[in-house]
Amino acid sequence: MKNLKNDHYTYRVTWSEDDNEYVGLCTEFPSLSWLASSQQAALKGIGLVVADVVSDMKRSHEQIPEPLACKRFSGKFMVRIPPNIQRHLALEAAEEGVSLNRLASAKLAY
Repeated sequence: MKNLKNDHYTYRVTWSEDDNEYVGLCTEFPSLSWLASSQQAALKGIGLVVADVVSDMKRSHEQIPEPLACKRFSGKFMVRIPPNIQRHLALEAAEEGVSLNRLASAKLAY
């Protein structure tokens, strides 16, 4: 096992009550995890597993997930909601004197 050069993936360490250990996770590789007795060991372990998987993917010419930290976002996404909720939000936006987009953005910020 080796460390991944220029590793910009998103890691998290959390406690697993079921396993009675810390679990290291990588957002870009949701099927991977590493259990360890300390937070540091869990973080190091998941980093090594990701490095191995990326290495294998490169050898197999598979597409490697782009790190979220490096991804560019447009600031736009579509959400489908029931018409009655859209009507309610449009009314609320009109009463507040803002656009529906501004109201939705403010609500999502919380």
